[in-house]
Amino acid sequence: MPDEETLEEGILNPVKPEIQDPLLKSLLADTPVGETPLVPQPAPLEIPLPAETVDCIVIGTGAGGAPLLARLAMAGLKVVALEAGPWHDPKKDFATDEKAQEFLFWNDERLSAGHDPVAFGKNNSGTGVGGSTLHYTAYTPRPQPEDLHLHRDFGAGVDWPFGYEELEPYFEELEQFLGISGPTPYPWGPPRRKGYPLAPLPLNGAAQLMQRGCETLGIKTSPAANAALSARYYQEGVGWREACTNRGFCQAGCSTGAKASMDVTFLPLAAAHGADIRPNSYVTEIERDDTGKITGVVYVQNGEEQRLRCRHLFLCAGAVETPRLLLLNELALSSGHVGRNFMAHPGIQVFGTFAEEVRPYKGIPGSLISQDTFRPKDADFVGGYLLQSIGIMPVTFAGQVARGRKLWGEPLRQYMQQYNHIAGINILGDCLPHADNFLELADEKDARGLPKPRLHFTNHDNEIRMNAHAEKLMRRIWEAAGATDIWAFPRSAHVIGTARMGLSGDDAVVDANGKAFDVPNLYICDNSVFPSALSVNPALTIMALALRTADKFLESQK
Repeated sequence: MPDEETLEEGILNPVKPEIQDPLLKSLLADTPVGETPLVPQPAPLEIPLPAETVDCIVIGTGAGGAPLLARLAMAGLKVVALEAGPWHDPKKDFATDEKAQEFLFWNDERLSAGHDPVAFGKNNSGTGVGGSTLHYTAYTPRPQPEDLHLHRDFGAGVDWPFGYEELEPYFEELEQFLGISGPTPYPWGPPRRKGYPLAPLPLNGAAQLMQRGCETLGIKTSPAANAALSARYYQEGVGWREACTNRGFCQAGCSTGAKASMDVTFLPLAAAHGADIRPNSYVTEIERDDTGKITGVVYVQNGEEQRLRCRHLFLCAGAVETPRLLLLNELALSSGHVGRNFMAHPGIQVFGTFAEEVRPYKGIPGSLISQDTFRPKDADFVGGYLLQSIGIMPVTFAGQVARGRKLWGEPLRQYMQQYNHIAGINILGDCLPHADNFLELADEKDARGLPKPRLHFTNHDNEIRMNAHAEKLMRRIWEAAGATDIWAFPRSAHVIGTARMGLSGDDAVVDANGKAFDVPNLYICDNSVFPSALSVNPALTIMALALRTADKFLESQK
């Protein structure tokens, strides 16, 4: 979906930006350049040792951290979750207003490089207790079994260290627990033991037009699976959650609790079983003993440094902050793959103008899906992609028009007058890892004095060919549906793979169970561990991995 998350970091408390320029620093300090003012500096205060050691610390409360936290707490372990952002009250804090909800994004600057720099800010970010599930679009299709075996099938990319059968029971568990709305039977993939617990949500305007165009071309479509309730649903640990009102502001935070974000699903369940969830807690340091075993973390909570000791650490901060923390603390680096293998889903969008009124802000954003393009017969690329209808809010769309069509001022205003008659389709496709797509620490510092992350990304031949194939097909769909003024907006969605799992520490950071190869009590569980990007949105798979990682960990402790 447009400017979508990847799922689960946390907001940073507003802090005074650090001035980078030496001359400006000098002028503001009224001190000549090259001279250091003689100001006595107080000795740093020693952070007191905590009185207790908890079983597990979980860093991050999004799609990776929250299910894992609940599972560990339900097993009777003493667990603490540290979340960089605040704990929001959806009914009070989430307005039906795009601009008012910008506090939900990770707004600290991330640096982008490469020939196709990836956008951050409201794209690929998440803030607060619940991470980026607070503003994800709730699009939750399962990957296909073949998604996990690109190298086996094509001789390119990397296979997952286990098969689909390892994740299948967790997909089913999640669909039933979260109350996912979707079609039964599902038209693609292997037969399922259980269907979706709720019927699909209504098709929005763009979905109805996409359905019309695809039917003309003989492309099979279906209502999509969404983690938003089409009817009232009982949520363990929460109670009854109300049905979706179809107002379309999923990316601005769901004020009704109908969307299955972690703050209204797994986190209340975790808290009910004794989990300690600490908001506004930004981790800066991971401490170890002489053997390399992690002993605890240092974090800043509401401006004060705290130390918390633990027996095990679970790092679930997302595919940017997870490798950043590892690099900052020189942790789990023996493979040389921390920050490497960065992937971003091809996500090109195609828009058209229709005589019919579309009102693209209404309804669940990702309303219709087609996976007929999972392995296209005429493909000249590795892997595949899905097609989905786009629900897009006006401010987001105006920004894309300005960038994509180079319109500004009066021409932009004139075009935006057609907003209610515009519909879009986009893809989500597999991406291959490349040596020159990676994350590193920059010399430039953030407001806390820590190096900013810099992510290099360039679309290579496979991604270029996939986008070209998809753009051609989406243009045909809109032509068949009766669109005029058809145009494409190139983009990438989600950040993936910067601490990947594998069978060996030679080319992976963690093993098949999420355990670091070279740190005995460190686990990583988020989209950074994906060996391949998959041709679907990552949220459901992240949650499934979280439950599997928790179960494997609990088995190892018996």
